[in-house]
Amino acid sequence: MSEMLWETSVLAQAMQARPIGVPPSGVTGISIDTRTIQPGDAFFAIKGERFDGHEFLTAATKAGAALHVVAEHKLPALGRVQSPMLVVDDVLKALARLSEAARARSKAKIVAVTGSVGKTTTKEALRHGLSAVGTVHASAASFNNHWGVPLSLARLPAETRYAIFEIGMNHPDEIRPLVKLVRPHVAIITLIAPAHLGHFRDLDEIAEAKAEIFEGVVADGTALLNLDDPQFGPLAEYARKAGIADIATFGEAAGADFRLLSFDPHPGGATIEASIAGEPIRFALASPGRHLAQNALAVLGAAQRIGADVRAVAKALAGWRAVQGRGARHVLQLAGGGTIQLIDESYNANPASMRAALDVLASAETGRGGRRIAVLGDMLELGRHAPELHAGLAEPIVRAGIEKVFLAGEEMKALDDVLASQISCEWHENNGELLAALLKTIRAGDVVMMKASKSIGFAGLIEKVLSTLEPQTRKAAASDMTDTDASGAA
Repeated sequence: MSEMLWETSVLAQAMQARPIGVPPSGVTGISIDTRTIQPGDAFFAIKGERFDGHEFLTAATKAGAALHVVAEHKLPALGRVQSPMLVVDDVLKALARLSEAARARSKAKIVAVTGSVGKTTTKEALRHGLSAVGTVHASAASFNNHWGVPLSLARLPAETRYAIFEIGMNHPDEIRPLVKLVRPHVAIITLIAPAHLGHFRDLDEIAEAKAEIFEGVVADGTALLNLDDPQFGPLAEYARKAGIADIATFGEAAGADFRLLSFDPHPGGATIEASIAGEPIRFALASPGRHLAQNALAVLGAAQRIGADVRAVAKALAGWRAVQGRGARHVLQLAGGGTIQLIDESYNANPASMRAALDVLASAETGRGGRRIAVLGDMLELGRHAPELHAGLAEPIVRAGIEKVFLAGEEMKALDDVLASQISCEWHENNGELLAALLKTIRAGDVVMMKASKSIGFAGLIEKVLSTLEPQTRKAAASDMTDTDASGAA
């Protein structure tokens, strides 16, 4: 039986709610989605852009919800609802009040992560590493917006030792109210890059918006910044203006508090030597990519600042792997024999993350006769800078030694115009045409990397490739690829 997350009386008091019916003594979880409800959860009927949770109360009850949180003004339209309810003025505002109560009762050391790239990856690496030294709570998926952050906080168990929250934005003034709910002990900014540039004048404005995260840091807390980031100077100044005295740094530059000394990629991942607050440390990553080493430095820096056992966290990172859409690797069997390796970078894309993914592809080992193939789709929200930033990918593609490129999307036409005269490149109007061409082209030994902005739909392309080709186990793949097939880290 699941442990109680909230006593109903405490829940009602925190949200300023009034009960209807006979509520349970407590709830074991918080949900806003009937598809993921667990028995004993409280279902919050949030009204989103496309759906209103009040229309799904019956489904929530059938899924096992023990309690509904509903808005007062919706009551006349609800009719007879069998489950007990807590009635509030506004469900999302009530969730925010509950998140404040969760933060107030928590004794956890809390880390908040933002940045243009690497937020979710760093959050997941923190989750994995800190789990070796204590109980950890972290926001699910990319729950980093106006409902995802309070939901993640409301789900924070009282006795958790460490908690990690991702905070995102694509406009100014989005991070500020969220970080004031989280009130982290450590605030990490991974990197400032031209993501969402269509909503900002330049990188300086993006840095200023990301720096809102400093405004919620607790007294004597830490701002953890990337010393290699050209925006480091302005970010450090924003942190000082927010009253943060402890500004710690990670990166490769001399003087970084958490410094990368050497990075040795290999088919099984990478070996890293670093200096963590002056202490030498050597550890392994199961996923390659220099950008992942940077993320790992931020993880160890945060661990050091919150008093965790840094060496235990570093050792645990050897078992952490990139997740679906963010570098996960699949070894797939071809019908005619042999295998290919598929690198899934389908979750999102901007110029910085594209270049990092291309570097990963460049370091991947192909099998005998294999090629490095990049499958790229549009990077969105770049505004007037889009043509220049898409065309600018030609140089890192050529430098990476990529033999074949498939492109899809109107924005990628700018890259096709530049790249077609340099290497084998195909532009397709839609994903269906691209997939058909790709499946006809791939052969044993190839390494294929797929990346685009989320709404371009490359996650669906990945699913179709996985359903078309037969996945192999990691052990079998390592054996099969020794001589004739693609090899690389998973």
